[in-house]
Amino acid sequence: MCGIVGYVGPRPSQEVLLGGLRRLEYRGYDSAGIAVIDDAGTLHSRKRAGKLAVLSDDLERMPMSDGTTGIGHTRWATHGGPTDGNAHPHLSHGGKLAVIHNGIIENFAELKSELIAEGIEFTSETDTEVAAALIGREYTATGSLERAFRAVVSRLDGAFTLLAVHADEPGVIVGARLNSPLVIGLGDGETFLGSDVAAFVEHTRNAIAVGQAQVVVARPEGVEVTTFDGAPAEGEPFEVSWDASAAEKGGWPSFMAKEIDEDPEAVANTLRGRVQHDTVVLPDLDALGDDYFTGIDRVVIVACGTAAYSAQVGVYAIEEWSRIPSVVELAHEFRYRNPVLTERTLVVSMSQSGETMDTLMAVRYAKERGAKTLSICNTQGATIPRESDAVVYTHAGPEVAVASTKAFLAQITALYLLGLYAAQVRGTLDAERRAELLTEFQTIPEKVRTVLDVRPRIRELANWMADTRSVLYLGRNVGYPIALEGALKLKEIAYIHAEGFAAGELKHGPIALIEPGQPVFVIVPSPRHDDTLHPKIVSNIQEIRARGARVLAICEAGDAAVLPYADEVIGVPPTEPFFEPLLAVVPLQVFAIELATAKGLDVDQPRNLAKSVTVE
Repeated sequence: MCGIVGYVGPRPSQEVLLGGLRRLEYRGYDSAGIAVIDDAGTLHSRKRAGKLAVLSDDLERMPMSDGTTGIGHTRWATHGGPTDGNAHPHLSHGGKLAVIHNGIIENFAELKSELIAEGIEFTSETDTEVAAALIGREYTATGSLERAFRAVVSRLDGAFTLLAVHADEPGVIVGARLNSPLVIGLGDGETFLGSDVAAFVEHTRNAIAVGQAQVVVARPEGVEVTTFDGAPAEGEPFEVSWDASAAEKGGWPSFMAKEIDEDPEAVANTLRGRVQHDTVVLPDLDALGDDYFTGIDRVVIVACGTAAYSAQVGVYAIEEWSRIPSVVELAHEFRYRNPVLTERTLVVSMSQSGETMDTLMAVRYAKERGAKTLSICNTQGATIPRESDAVVYTHAGPEVAVASTKAFLAQITALYLLGLYAAQVRGTLDAERRAELLTEFQTIPEKVRTVLDVRPRIRELANWMADTRSVLYLGRNVGYPIALEGALKLKEIAYIHAEGFAAGELKHGPIALIEPGQPVFVIVPSPRHDDTLHPKIVSNIQEIRARGARVLAICEAGDAAVLPYADEVIGVPPTEPFFEPLLAVVPLQVFAIELATAKGLDVDQPRNLAKSVTVE
């Protein structure tokens, strides 16, 4: 949520700030603003509710003085609605100080009361203006932005990333983070700050991740990183593995369309270098110890949203292959129910961004309770992998659309690698069977590419169904989480009521929803592998068809048993049962985007949603 950009260097700041904010639009926001210190040492600020284009158009109509020091922000409303007045930056100290902020300051009401008692007046409903007023007050006392800033951040509770500039100190940006992301970009005689690397990857790929409870002072020649108390500290340097073109649409109509098209590469890149003949190679796990997996007695995967559904797919395979009891917990529920954790529990966190606040707090809780933690993440330098004992990166490349697609497939791929690796170490899967699975696994990217060929047919279906008000999804075993994910995609971007169910639950209530014409997607398992699941789900299809449902079956190509009972059949290539979800989810992703497009909706930035949920 929210986007932050800071720049100090020789370039015109406005161009850098607006470019960085454009690359951060995917995070979700409802207002935007910038503050710049011009060459005469005067601070100028402009902010507007609405999309970034509103601010850009305003700056074109009424140009603002430019300079080489500035900060920019896109806001997702928490305290106060999306208005011009609540947008960032917030000013204080006679208009000389500008502050931007991601996160929530939990003790803002107490601090605001203190300031009001001193006669300070507020013009917004935000917690951020409280921080700006506090820094302004301290600046009056100290005459130093760094000292004033450090005095204030130590008093703030909650989750925040703050950046501040002062007209009397051009060429300096001060920032801090607590439970919210901040990264530094190092250029040649210029320095960038951002809520993630997309803010500056156009200009530099040399980055430093700012650690928890750290302050950074940025100047053109470099940065100084310290703790809140002023002790020297070091960030974690890394090189961004993708360039700016990877986060551009290119010839695609939307980022989501592009990212669905990149599904095959997301799987292939996550597999690359990690399968050697009949062996899984995961040096990423060395930090846990060579014999760690022989001693664990439980795997708990913590995640939210789409990541939780990928985790639900993964636990089927992890248990089957490694024989380790495995469960999925919603991260925002996990630590509030006093779960049983021991040193033999592996807590695996799933987060595309690596900054999901609920998941981060779950990881910290698990570590406090003595469990080992493993992060599966797509973003270098993010907080969750840095605070975990080990990390497996998915290498799906930047995912810009708010609704996750390629990252979902990459997460399942990483979990399958984890399951096969654990089975390899524990000896629970014979070498011949492991070799068969790994051989088939490496064919999945091309099979996913084949599934993408069904897009024209699904586009036709979506256009016919543009006025549909409800869609149901059914699946069994690994198909059940795919039903949940298919429904979530439709809710996220098409704003249509959609529900996913375990097909066996039909007769326990959900069948009451079936009425004539009700569209129902059914994820059908292969008839070649299991002698019970396939006929059971065919029976489910007959039950809903008898009550007037319109059945859209996603099944193995050539599955003749489904043809008499389905209104529409979308075939996917044959594969191993545990790899079927990687194929079956693709038509559901395509259906969601095509239906949303048919309704004229913005598929990349759906209403009320943000890519990175960085507040609890």
